[in-house]
Amino acid sequence: MLTEVWQAQALAQAIGSRLAVAGPPELRGEALGLTELAGRGCGVLDTPRLATEDLRAAQLTELGDARQALVCLGGLLGEVGMALVGLACASDDESTYWQCMESIDAADESRDRVQQMLRRLADREEELPREGTRLQGVALPETARKEEVLPEGVLPEAVPEREAG
Repeated sequence: MLTEVWQAQALAQAIGSRLAVAGPPELRGEALGLTELAGRGCGVLDTPRLATEDLRAAQLTELGDARQALVCLGGLLGEVGMALVGLACASDDESTYWQCMESIDAADESRDRVQQMLRRLADREEELPREGTRLQGVALPETARKEEVLPEGVLPEAVPEREAG
């Protein structure tokens, strides 16, 4: 079980690292923080003896959609936290109990960082339509009006009619 927790934290570290280097600019600082938090999550656990091909984080080749990757990672970290609570409650070994407690804290902090990143992405998505509405009221060539070839986000009724003349 703790090997799977370590794998999840290593995956969070890899995703954070990828987003810090090549993700949306507004996520890069938070992504670096995720990398550090997830690294701490790996550090509180005994490093499992896994072959390189068994390291899931090493198999990560690309993220694709940052939002979707973060949603899935947030869900995984939440599940990890719940599983660790169950393991800690059932543990008779004090060392395992405290490893679980530290790992719960690290998974929770990593998940919080993922949630912050998702909020930043949502804020960016809200800003994009507003940028399109700035074009309202701009006089467009008559051909654009007749053919209804308007910039994205501009509705035909928002474009003022040109006076003949």
